[in-house]
Amino acid sequence: MAPPQRIKQWLTDQNGLDKLRIEETDCPTPGQDEVLVKVQAVSLNYRDTEVAMGLYNHHKSVEHTPALVPCSDMCGVVIAVGPCSKDTSDPYKNPGFQLKEGDRVISTFAATHLTGQVSAADVANGLGGPAPGVLTQYRTFPTYNVVKIPDYLTPEEASCLPIATLTAWMSLNSMRLPGEIIGPNETVLCQGTGGVSVAALQIASAAGASVIISSSSDAKLQRAKQLGAKTLINYQSTPDWETRVLEATADAGADVVLEVGGAKTLRKSFDCVKFGGLIACIGYLSGKVDEDTDRTNTNLLCLKRNVTLKGILNGPRDKLEEMLRFYDEKKIKPVVDRVFGFEEGKEALKYLYSGGHFGKVVIKIAE
Repeated sequence: MAPPQRIKQWLTDQNGLDKLRIEETDCPTPGQDEVLVKVQAVSLNYRDTEVAMGLYNHHKSVEHTPALVPCSDMCGVVIAVGPCSKDTSDPYKNPGFQLKEGDRVISTFAATHLTGQVSAADVANGLGGPAPGVLTQYRTFPTYNVVKIPDYLTPEEASCLPIATLTAWMSLNSMRLPGEIIGPNETVLCQGTGGVSVAALQIASAAGASVIISSSSDAKLQRAKQLGAKTLINYQSTPDWETRVLEATADAGADVVLEVGGAKTLRKSFDCVKFGGLIACIGYLSGKVDEDTDRTNTNLLCLKRNVTLKGILNGPRDKLEEMLRFYDEKKIKPVVDRVFGFEEGKEALKYLYSGGHFGKVVIKIAE
């Protein structure tokens, strides 16, 4: 199927969710070692709302262009393939990245992050800020910037995998020996029921681990129970939720804590993580600045329980492929809370920002 000459895309000047707009532009053509993808679905991340509001500024080395196509996570189908390089010595022209028309693919967040530790240069090329994002009808990608997906996933489900799900996978498994993943006899604490926490719940449960999950909604907790959560904590009715975590683990604490709250939750996470455990710092939904007058040094908090505090900024391409093999084996289907149409992009981002979702929010671009 030939692509159209003109396409629609969303743009943000990073000056507010209300200022998002749709514009028309020429359909791109794939160049050397690139593919043209018809975008079918885009899933949203909290990061996307921050970019649109001009608040995603804690990576000081990253500068955003004024007008930017937002969003990072898409699923689509390859409809055209550019000329392929024969230089196999270049890691970004690996023959394994070659694709054909009809392949179903998802994007990777930082195109050049193929393996190992992320670098400042990788972050500076992240989709949806500072590099152009995926909330568009058609987009070209370098062949190493997309990964083929299992057949059992719908486009809406697969679009949930690049950032939130890979972040959950890295939170659970990044500090392990090669080939090892979380498993039985381990406990995971998932804060909230957003995309990362729900994905971690699904992954950990499928691997046989015990999952504790918190939320301010009893209805959301019951949905989490259906996905495999063993211990449910309403943090509004149980403000000392760290004590409940210790009770549920016979005072041992959680092996892994997915820390999404930030300023108002980190201290409690330190108090209920297992000795030698891991706190995966993912978000800051309760704020970036600690307003508490008790400014206990973070190093001391780490030493208190010999704990590892690790920032998780997505993961490399090879870990995404590893995660996809696990998903295919277990046939895990990401939880999609709500699907919006392409013309409803602004409403979809506002809905995500409201925090009422369970799992992921998706914009359907095309069939």
